[in-house]
Amino acid sequence: MAIVAAAGLATTFTASTAGAADRSVPLPASGFNQPAAVQAEQALTARTAAALGLGSGEQLQVRDVVKDPDGTEYVRYDRTFNGLKVVGGDLIVKRGKGESIGQVTYNRGAKAVEVSTKPTLSQSAALAKGAQAAKFKANGNKGQLVVYVTPTKPVLAYEVVTTGVKPDQTPSVLHSFIDAKTGAVLAQDDEIKAGTGNSMYAGTVTIGTSGSSGNFSMTDPSRGGNYTTDLKGATSGNGTTFTDADDTWGNGAASDRATAAVDAHYGAQLTWDYYKNVHGRNGIFNNGQGARSRVHYGNAYVNAFWDGTQMTYGDGSGNTHPLTAIDVAGHEMSHGVTEATANLNYSGDAGGLNEATSDIFGTMVEWYANNASDPGDYLIGEKININGNGTPLRYMDKPSKDGASKDCWTTSTGGLDPHYSSGPLNHWFYLASEGTGSKTINGVTYNSTACNGTTFAGVGRDVAAKVWYRTLTTKLSSGSTYKDAREGAINSAKELYGADSAQCKGIEAAFGGISVPAGSAACGGGTTPPPTGDNLLKNPGFESGAVDWTGTAGPITNDSGRPARTGTWKLWLGGNGRTATENVSQSVAIPASATSATLSFWIRIDTAETTTTTAYDTAKVQVVDGTTTSTLATYSNLNKNTSYVQKTVNLTAYKGKTVTIKFTGQEDSSAQTSFVIDDTSLTAS
Repeated sequence: MAIVAAAGLATTFTASTAGAADRSVPLPASGFNQPAAVQAEQALTARTAAALGLGSGEQLQVRDVVKDPDGTEYVRYDRTFNGLKVVGGDLIVKRGKGESIGQVTYNRGAKAVEVSTKPTLSQSAALAKGAQAAKFKANGNKGQLVVYVTPTKPVLAYEVVTTGVKPDQTPSVLHSFIDAKTGAVLAQDDEIKAGTGNSMYAGTVTIGTSGSSGNFSMTDPSRGGNYTTDLKGATSGNGTTFTDADDTWGNGAASDRATAAVDAHYGAQLTWDYYKNVHGRNGIFNNGQGARSRVHYGNAYVNAFWDGTQMTYGDGSGNTHPLTAIDVAGHEMSHGVTEATANLNYSGDAGGLNEATSDIFGTMVEWYANNASDPGDYLIGEKININGNGTPLRYMDKPSKDGASKDCWTTSTGGLDPHYSSGPLNHWFYLASEGTGSKTINGVTYNSTACNGTTFAGVGRDVAAKVWYRTLTTKLSSGSTYKDAREGAINSAKELYGADSAQCKGIEAAFGGISVPAGSAACGGGTTPPPTGDNLLKNPGFESGAVDWTGTAGPITNDSGRPARTGTWKLWLGGNGRTATENVSQSVAIPASATSATLSFWIRIDTAETTTTTAYDTAKVQVVDGTTTSTLATYSNLNKNTSYVQKTVNLTAYKGKTVTIKFTGQEDSSAQTSFVIDDTSLTAS
């Protein structure tokens, strides 16, 4: 780990919906190790296709698998028909225990994808049409036959991929879908979509590096090998990995080439940590592999983009403002998560959902970073100053304040540029998080109103983000609409929190608040799932705040500076960076008839301490029996771990007694250590 001087620079937040790598083969792309769950499901694809009643010419390719704790799986597939890729033929199968198939969701409802595979249009004519559609000088043009699923029917088409560089130095990989019978252009999708803007901020951050004295590399082995390279003004290639002799990088200014690398590396690090610690996602592709960040792209290139495999940053106007910032990385790399999961199109409603998804998770990465130089907010691109007057690029509380985005969904929303059709979902996220009405958060004043005139409270940004992540990964497909988003989010909230929960009702109210009409999914009519097992502790996950716990005020919190393991509340001991002692406790009676009693909890520890030998800060798990306090377990800054791990202690010796379970944290005079505890349980049998 290295301490570095960082000068982070902001950019606009625009998307690549797919990789600069060739998309002409069915995903998942080769070159990435697929998780075991994907491999296991791939072995069952022939059986699954038969069970679904798919045609004999259809084959399934597993894209992604999401597995719930109860064993339920959501398996996402792409399809081929007679060897041709089916664009828009994706589907999601909900699979229960014993390989049983439950609900099946076909993109655009298209179960049948059979078409005649004999084209009328020649490939050369299709290539010419694709090249003509490109608004740049092409340096490559290739095509293949595919089945393209339109909103009404499947069509045989040519997918023509035209590559080149636009006048502003932005690379382009334009996919044009040409009707193989009529020659009509059915749709176009440029893999790399970008905007403009520049700004600068400063800060000192810690980044993950590797190597030893005299030979350090900006490669992070703890995050899948994330690494950062210098393109040195080139517009292609991998670049050269940054190295350093003393593991102190950059000088906080653009005069040191490593400064831009620091910010890019830091952004990739935060994005990895957010997805892993909050959503359990192991890297952008969920396969444990990191990604490359390339800096110093082109000459005075005022942009940044994700191309499906890597992040790329220009140096901005005059080559003095590298376009690197926390929210840039979070936004752009989240396009990779979308691509690897729902693979939302970049047109129609799906385009707005795609862009808003990156706004949502870019915002959440910024909140997760808890960086005083760039505090969390609901403004998009607030560091860019693209308008020249200090105003942000987009506003989540009232998207229409940018002059082009929409606050409310209508049937014409899908006809807008995705950056503007994203407005309703951005508005939904703010309303779901914070509710309606005027409020000031982190020094920013918001005053959001619902499109339907209702007023309601928010459920918290952490809940809203978890619901949307589940919706993205288990409910949406490539052509999903705002109505699909409402259905999926309500069902996700019901699965996570229960149909009668405040969380579900808040998610539902927020979709009503952006004028998306009600469908079949609704909250209510059910009960919140009870806790599993016979937990003797009350409010064991802290979701009711400090109810049933006593002790120091403050450590039980829903502050987003550290993630809860589940829900939004947790016990956060430490994190002060000064001398402090905190504790919380709860009295509990352990039955005399018990043959065993076990206390379990999940703990996450991060620290600014650099020592590898001294326990400066500690957290203790204690039991108070009368006047005797016994310490059952002790953790310190030496036990740091960036994800939650479960711990257990034996309380059988206290059966037949009423004792107090106590968690105590102590910090010394400097360098914070955070001990975050969640999902406690005391069971007796």
